[in-house]
Amino acid sequence: MAMARYTARTFARELLMLSVAAIWAVPFLLLILVSLKPSSEMLSNPMSVPRHPDFSNFSQAWEGSSGVSLSQAMVNSLVITVGSVFSLVIIGALCAYVIARRPGRLGSGLYGLFVVGIVVPFQLGIVPAYALLRELNLAGTYIGMILLYTGLLMPLAVFLYTGFVRTLPRDYEEAAYIDGASRLQTFIRIVFPLLRPITATVAVITGVMVWNDFFVQLIFLSGSSLQTVPVAVYSFVGEYVTQWNIIFAAVGASILPILGFYLVAQRQLIRGFTGGIKA
Repeated sequence: MAMARYTARTFARELLMLSVAAIWAVPFLLLILVSLKPSSEMLSNPMSVPRHPDFSNFSQAWEGSSGVSLSQAMVNSLVITVGSVFSLVIIGALCAYVIARRPGRLGSGLYGLFVVGIVVPFQLGIVPAYALLRELNLAGTYIGMILLYTGLLMPLAVFLYTGFVRTLPRDYEEAAYIDGASRLQTFIRIVFPLLRPITATVAVITGVMVWNDFFVQLIFLSGSSLQTVPVAVYSFVGEYVTQWNIIFAAVGASILPILGFYLVAQRQLIRGFTGGIKA
């Protein structure tokens, strides 16, 4: 097979992609530079390369301010994010499997209902949701936040899962039915392992949304001991209003867990978007 020639057009494409990547990397570079600057250098030129990097900014940010510990905030965010993603994966996959395998108006109607749930702004239901959680004594708790995010992001999870399930062949499922397996056993043993690519997609997208969400967490966790990372970083601004190096260090530390999760699951994430599986 003849080798592809390296043409000027190929070089232009690569140069364009490298330029786009460099532009996207600028905010991260500024984040690192500012977070390593000592307070004395912040007054002169905050965007320059630090002459004497100060890693104590991260320890000071980790300890937190005004009684808010970044380490505890990360634990709170981790519990809420993992619990929400787990619920979305299990319930969303089951719902999508039923919708995709049930032909007729019922399946189409349920699918359309979940699509509408993506379009409708979730802010419209914030007040009723808060009143309900408060009546159930779940406001400001892990369970309450997990239930809330599960409800808010379930339409997106079902939408992604349904599109992927519809591409799966039915041969393995029919063979399992012939062997006497129930629908639930077929889903657990046959279908769900095939959903690994889209499961990674759902986990990454919803995990990032829950981890980075500020509006909902500020409303439902305000005044509680379960403040999450975005709320904790926001509280740093009041304490360190002029010390942006501490604030940037807190932001840099807060993105490391979700960034690491994305790097681990990125291959499955791409496969989930393309909607294909390997034989």
